[in-house]
Amino acid sequence: MCAVVAWAQAPKTFGWVRANDEVVRLDPADFQAGRVYRPGPGGGNIHVIIHAYKPVTVAMSWADAWNDTVRHPDAMANLEFRCLREHVADMVYECHLASDRPMVLLLRDERPADRAVLLQGIAAVVGKQAARQFISPNDVRITYHSWQCVENCLEPEYRWVRLVKEKYDLTPSPKLYSVLTPQYDGQRVWMKIKAAAPITIAVLPSKVADEAYNRPETLASALSQTTCKQRGVQSMEFECRINLADGPQSLIVLPESPLRSHKKAEIEFQSVKCTANCELIPTESADSQ
Repeated sequence: MCAVVAWAQAPKTFGWVRANDEVVRLDPADFQAGRVYRPGPGGGNIHVIIHAYKPVTVAMSWADAWNDTVRHPDAMANLEFRCLREHVADMVYECHLASDRPMVLLLRDERPADRAVLLQGIAAVVGKQAARQFISPNDVRITYHSWQCVENCLEPEYRWVRLVKEKYDLTPSPKLYSVLTPQYDGQRVWMKIKAAAPITIAVLPSKVADEAYNRPETLASALSQTTCKQRGVQSMEFECRINLADGPQSLIVLPESPLRSHKKAEIEFQSVKCTANCELIPTESADSQ
């Protein structure tokens, strides 16, 4: 089981971060396919910097439609474009992808060329020619970016940790486990009980639990000091939260009534503990989490 604890700390700041560069060389009227983008169900955005020696047209198109055009160059006239920008020499190109259908970045050299040169350029995209003979090269640098956290990116990491898992014979005396020293206010704990007789189970500050164990007549008073308890249960799972100020905690388990025969109980106890970057845990109360 995994858990993420949300804290009232400085919010993360996201921005476009340079990912990698690609340099392509274009002939007049040549097409070049760049990266294929696969946005999520809600779509997404792209951010690319274009530096071209000579003007180019930049656009997005459906990746499957482009692949069909590569196989059948005569279908180029039917290719649909999104976020088309013409006469690009130096610009930040952005486009919102409104669906989760994969799209490809396309570049086209704006210099005119005859049809033979155009078809030659499309064929070269899929490697149908061993070598290209560039008539008048146009070098274009594409700098891709990714949307990433840039400030307050590091935060505490948490996971459920098993602290107790035991199957044992019930006895008239209480069963006591020193289970936890809280790391933060509002720390979650989870218990699972399966017993052959009704029992009381509770999480108490260790000093209080020790006193109740040594002096059973004080148990009723001790239980009144916690809300993390269940009475008369035989099969149950439940959660509660521990206050940092209460210090070390103990789990106490005892039968509700005298035992008449051999009875067994199974106990499991887990807590959400910080496992990395724990120094970033705020010291103030986190009751609002």
